Amino acid sequence: MPIAVDDDRLRAARMNAQLLMGPPAAGVVGAVRGAAAVQAQDGRSARLAVRARTGGLVAEDVRRAVGEERSVVRTWAMRGTLHVLPASDAGWLVDLLGPVFVRRSRRRRVELGLDDHVCARAEDAIRDILSGGTSLTRARLVEEVNKAGVPVPASGQAPAHLVSYAALRGIVCRGPDIAADGGDEPTYVLMREWVGPWESRETDSALTKLARRYLWGYGPAAPEDFASWSGLPAAQARRGWELVSGELAEVATDRGPAWAPREFAEALPGTAPVPSVRLVGGFDGYLLGYRERGAAVPQHHAHRIAPGGGIIHPAVLVDGRAVARWRWGRDRETVVVEPFEPFSADLVSGLEAEVADVGRFLGLDAARLDLRGSAEAG
Repeated sequence: MPIAVDDDRLRAARMNAQLLMGPPAAGVVGAVRGAAAVQAQDGRSARLAVRARTGGLVAEDVRRAVGEERSVVRTWAMRGTLHVLPASDAGWLVDLLGPVFVRRSRRRRVELGLDDHVCARAEDAIRDILSGGTSLTRARLVEEVNKAGVPVPASGQAPAHLVSYAALRGIVCRGPDIAADGGDEPTYVLMREWVGPWESRETDSALTKLARRYLWGYGPAAPEDFASWSGLPAAQARRGWELVSGELAEVATDRGPAWAPREFAEALPGTAPVPSVRLVGGFDGYLLGYRERGAAVPQHHAHRIAPGGGIIHPAVLVDGRAVARWRWGRDRETVVVEPFEPFSADLVSGLEAEVADVGRFLGLDAARLDLRGSAEAG
């Protein structure tokens, strides 16, 4: 018999799976692996994702893990987008997912002057340019590729597409950031030099590991959620799900059937006695990891969190339910919260504690809360 849960327990289960409730993760790697990866197209949001899943770390710990310890790595993976991954997983993930998105983006590359011949020549040039531990910004890398005789447009979208192509081919990944006007600027390095060699996995083995990692990080979930999150072709997503189906228990939710690893499903957490308040940054996995977000985001406020175009705004979660959107004030130290409905005094207290912890994590002298009145403003 399926295990029946209402939306409250479904949210609690998913928040625990994502390490946003319950015991915190053990360090940066634990947070990234437990969340099944952290989307990283916005660096500050990626660091905030680690904060929300750990206790006592600071942003510098994340930067150190990325740029010095190399325990986590930033490269293109699920859905062909930039993620923070455990370094030990980066190789097999790129081997599995890279070819999918290289094929899907070929037409656009050709439109930008990056046909197959140019890309093949650029691969060889990049290997030579970055060998021996060299790290270069994207602009410098494209400049050096052109000096090597490979015609790559230095403006427009071509440089970004060349770098993501090289990453999806397993040639480069992001290396250390360097200080630049307006923030940090990433550099690019040879992936095998940065994370070390890896052994290729047979496809079914990689699909099994990916599906298992997703279900432990996002369950209870449905096959279409896994397909949406991974970006795999339908046939491969189905195959990955089938390979782990014997490990799963069915969960009957108010939104249809879902599944979770049997050990997890048989001990689904209940709702917490005290409301759990969490500030999550943009593109957080808890809001991004499902095809349908209705359990977490009330339908009549969905456009406030996900306005379209792949954007997921920072959110205030209370017991896994999005109750407000937030943003930084002009001083970059004030957290401006726009509630969807009035907050109780208890929630305001929990929110103030979260804002203070965000400030501590980022090393701000004093992070302040600016709680706006109406949810419908802006």
